[in-house]
Amino acid sequence: MRLRIGFLMLKLIFLCFLPALSTAQARLPDTLSKPKFGRAALELGLAEITPYVVDRYIRHAKVYYISFKTLSNNIKPSSWAFDNDPLGTNQFGHPYHGSLFFNAYRANGYSFWQAAPAALVGSYIWETAAENQPPATNDFINTGFGGIVLGEMTYRLSNKIVNNRTRGVKRQVSEVFGLIVNPMNGLTRIMNGKWGKVAPNSPERDSSVINAEFDLGIRKINGGKQGGDFGWFGHIKLLYGTPYEDFKTPFSNISINTEFGKDDSTKVNIISVYGSLIGWRIRSSEDFRHLVVLSANYDYINNQSFFYSAQSLKFNLFSELKLGKICKVNTNFGTGLIILGAVPDSYMYYGRNYDYGMGIGVNAGGSVVFANKFYYTLNYRGGWLKTVNGNKSYYFLHTLSSEVRYRFAERFSACAEGGYFTLHGHYVRFANVNRNYPYLRISARYDISIQ
Repeated sequence: MRLRIGFLMLKLIFLCFLPALSTAQARLPDTLSKPKFGRAALELGLAEITPYVVDRYIRHAKVYYISFKTLSNNIKPSSWAFDNDPLGTNQFGHPYHGSLFFNAYRANGYSFWQAAPAALVGSYIWETAAENQPPATNDFINTGFGGIVLGEMTYRLSNKIVNNRTRGVKRQVSEVFGLIVNPMNGLTRIMNGKWGKVAPNSPERDSSVINAEFDLGIRKINGGKQGGDFGWFGHIKLLYGTPYEDFKTPFSNISINTEFGKDDSTKVNIISVYGSLIGWRIRSSEDFRHLVVLSANYDYINNQSFFYSAQSLKFNLFSELKLGKICKVNTNFGTGLIILGAVPDSYMYYGRNYDYGMGIGVNAGGSVVFANKFYYTLNYRGGWLKTVNGNKSYYFLHTLSSEVRYRFAERFSACAEGGYFTLHGHYVRFANVNRNYPYLRISARYDISIQ
């Protein structure tokens, strides 16, 4: 049963991707460099071997003591199952590992769609050959799909960071920072001699504008049983490109949200990535425009009160309306498949404090801007998930947030945001769970546009 569920999820991933594949592939420009399969395969091998050597020979973790017997067992389809690793390992560690597999090929001249299978292949090799425990269906999906989303995001950012026309200290700092953001791209630049070399920029460093917002302030998250205390937090939001331009190219528009701060469980509390796959213009004029976009999404939320993580595919309707010269309204509506989500389970499942589920996600939001001074934003996100591995259950999740922002200087604003998370868990063998997690954030914001 677990095997059938795992392969059903994989099939759904490809069924959702395939409609856009032929169109996007035909429109993508050729990369400046010829694909280098040998170097790409070598880098994928390094991404497999390096963490294995550290875990096996330095950490001496027993799960990495492998043999031909464990390999022969793991390659059997009947061996596949879901594992009980911590949330951070399964929902962040594996997607990050998958991004290295993806970028081994992406950084060596392969297009987005050509590099995507590398994340799945790398995940399969790791699950069957690197560990002596049964290969995990959830890890395969998280590493594969999540690796593609994080991989293309870091690939584009790293190429934006490094400008081949610069030199000196500024150039070396950008090379190092680009390496940190995308290790495989940095390694490739070292191997092909581009590191520090003055040369024309390739098409991978496009002209898309990055609008960045940096927040620093205080927040309070109410865990339900206790009131919670105010603590400091930081928030970074990056908007790469725009939905209305170059929308036939995968990840021409990316939204990245990260949040970190004082917390009992983890310093990084939110990582959320939206990447456009392909879009279709519906109608456009000087005063309004509408666009439908198929997107790939990665969400990871982990704080002392609430956690949730999921990967999804959604169709999104974006609209922009200009009301006179000083007012602009933006709206968005989206719905689609939650490929795999991790939801808190109060009753534990074989030592794991979350269940795995599939379902449907929805989102809606809007913003109003007056005279480029006053901003009001309202966002809703919800989802229904049926448990595929865990205690028999289904879940409803809702998030509502509202932000008021006033720009008091050219790049500085004062912001206040309130909202809440809601979790409704319906169990077959246990009592139902209904929990609310209200929060409040107050911050100063600095925004900048990067060409």
